[in-house]
Amino acid sequence: MGTGRLAVRSCPEPAIVQGGIPRTREYVTAVLKCLDKSWSAHLVRARLAFRKPAVRFYEAPEPRVCGVAWPDGAAAFYCTNRGRLVFPLTGRWIEDRTDLYPLKVAAHEYGHHVQSLTGIRRHYESAARAGKAPLAELSRRYELQADCLSGVFLGSVWRSLDRTDRDWAALLEATRASGDDPDGHRGHGGGATRARWLKRGYQTLSPGACDTWSAPSGKVS
Repeated sequence: MGTGRLAVRSCPEPAIVQGGIPRTREYVTAVLKCLDKSWSAHLVRARLAFRKPAVRFYEAPEPRVCGVAWPDGAAAFYCTNRGRLVFPLTGRWIEDRTDLYPLKVAAHEYGHHVQSLTGIRRHYESAARAGKAPLAELSRRYELQADCLSGVFLGSVWRSLDRTDRDWAALLEATRASGDDPDGHRGHGGGATRARWLKRGYQTLSPGACDTWSAPSGKVS
């Protein structure tokens, strides 16, 4: 994605809770509007087609979504076959949080939409069908790129978030805690690896810096 840097934009962060009442839908909707503006302007400038993702909210994670089983451990989900972002209104990913993790989750799932718009998802699926690399490694490259793209967005709007260096450190720590279980399916990347790619996107503001596909295997472990 040699499309230059994502333009710096204003995106004031709304409150997750107001008057003791969770505002998940309002929070995520506001964040998605910022994501639409940032990525649409960037892709149009690069002469790439853009369309907004569809969005659906659930009161809680459903047993099945978009025709498939809800992925184990997933905070939210991007339906590749329908171009739809899916968010549960409840759950540990957003309840009782004061950190930036919910914003990062929304930006990560939106990163998958960007991958679809730019043809990266087709590349990933083609490589998986051809057996060019172990499926878990291809999955990690795909997911880690979305982590990096979320970092690009976070970096581009950071000054308007009214957050501190301590908030950034807390987000990195939350991201490290969301890494793969070493004893389970390793399809997203270890915690330290996820945090590293998030930080790379945040520091560079460049989608081109998120090329996980040519990175050595050790960088996507």
